[in-house]
Amino acid sequence: MSRTKNKTSSKTVTVKQATLDLLRAFSIAKVFGNPGSTELPFLSDWPDDIDYVLGLQESSVVAMADGYAQATRNAAFVNLHSAAGVGNALGTIYTAHRNQTPMVITAGQQARSILPLQAFLYAERASEFPRPYVKFSVEPARAEDVPAAIARAYYVAMQPPCGPTFVSVPIDDWTHQTSSIEARNVSREIGPDMDAMQTLANALSKSKNPALIVGPDVDRAAAVDLMVQVAEKSRAAVWVSPFSARCSFPEQHPQFAGFLHASPAQLSDALREHDLVVVIGAPVFTFHVEGHAAIFDGGTTIFQITDDPTAAAVAPLGTSIIATMKPALATLLDLLPAPKRAAPKGRVLPPPPAAADPIPAEYLLHVLATTMPADAALVEEAPSHRPLMQKYLPMRGQDSFYTMASGGLGYAMPASVGVALGAPKRPVVCLIGDGSAMYSIQALWTAAQRKLPLTVVVINNSGYGAMRSFSQVMQVRNVPGLDLPDIDFVKIANGMGCNAVRVSKSAELAPALTRAFANSGTNLIEVIVDSAVPILYGQKH
Repeated sequence: MSRTKNKTSSKTVTVKQATLDLLRAFSIAKVFGNPGSTELPFLSDWPDDIDYVLGLQESSVVAMADGYAQATRNAAFVNLHSAAGVGNALGTIYTAHRNQTPMVITAGQQARSILPLQAFLYAERASEFPRPYVKFSVEPARAEDVPAAIARAYYVAMQPPCGPTFVSVPIDDWTHQTSSIEARNVSREIGPDMDAMQTLANALSKSKNPALIVGPDVDRAAAVDLMVQVAEKSRAAVWVSPFSARCSFPEQHPQFAGFLHASPAQLSDALREHDLVVVIGAPVFTFHVEGHAAIFDGGTTIFQITDDPTAAAVAPLGTSIIATMKPALATLLDLLPAPKRAAPKGRVLPPPPAAADPIPAEYLLHVLATTMPADAALVEEAPSHRPLMQKYLPMRGQDSFYTMASGGLGYAMPASVGVALGAPKRPVVCLIGDGSAMYSIQALWTAAQRKLPLTVVVINNSGYGAMRSFSQVMQVRNVPGLDLPDIDFVKIANGMGCNAVRVSKSAELAPALTRAFANSGTNLIEVIVDSAVPILYGQKH
């Protein structure tokens, strides 16, 4: 719930002071930004108790804030530069929208007196620019309305399903007088319909072979322990929803069945033997390629628990129950009788891969799994290697894994900086492809400046591996722009102030990772891997 402070009556303060007081009341201790001229009045005489986190490009700024908000489970506050800065950040604003990350984004605007003249660096129809990927967007009609707009933006951002909001603030508004705003308590949990939950519990009790499909909302809600209890009591197989951006179930649990493909045919094949499918905290379903989804032919009973009314509305069939994860899972746990069926057997993992030179990607992932600190958080953006990750780099559960739900590159490196800022007592690992790394490489500078306990592992296969794979799946040839030769990540990282090393032989890999994890600062390890083309989906499209 929102934090309230000991304010009993409003008083007259500047818009800037009212805004800073709100940030304190909302327990927002950091502001992420990249300053421009229209933000200078807000940033002048900056207070010591609110940390200004500088990013070197607006897209990275928003991704840092995204990782920080996910790690802290509180809305991040972002300050961007007018239309140009918002434009630079739109890709990661879209990712924050897809990640359902709570975030209040403010952007500067030119002075109100010269807006009719279409002044330099002004934003035309500023509140429309980031839509539809923000939950609320406004440029207040009066300067004195700015703090109330920011308060509303916070409440909306934090209300499930969470997401970014946007407030455009003219440069001359910050010094205007206004009334102070008292922070309010706004509850966020949504309880489930009891009749629907009883129907679901009865269906689980009668099912011969049920499956639970867990999505990112479970981890976002800090409800993984509850999810495990429901799975164990129901004795159901547990699958991960396609493209899940979080780890909502321990991947070495004996009931863990595996990861669902974003291919309609492969997903349907995986779930064919289940007579009941319960999707918890995810859409029904997220696909990436076309094809026939036999799961929707009516032979399988489908339930969904979601805090997103839109996800409930677009589900093609079945029963959707709108509720937040903790009350829904706690209710289901109470209603479930002990089933008579035996617990299902989980997946069988392959044996450890063998070392070789050039380094196979699966060997890198296996060594990373064996050397990474047990409490580390992994932030990932290596889409072509994700199937191998799922085999050789199992995640432990809550707060162990973060990636982008949007598919847009440029998220993981700055997001790992944000996670490290939000969870400073935990080591953070960024696992990223060489192509992905170049979208937001400047985030290394922020990490190095702050001496964050971050290890960046760049999987260098000299190209866009995912696109190489898709070109084969789609049977298209001679596609330009897929190769990325001659990028020296060690020199780039050194130039940003990071420790860095290149590894090209298997024997060097474990020692390099061990040294990096023992170093309290920011480290980058560039690993040269076999450039074999991975297969993301089956050869049939």
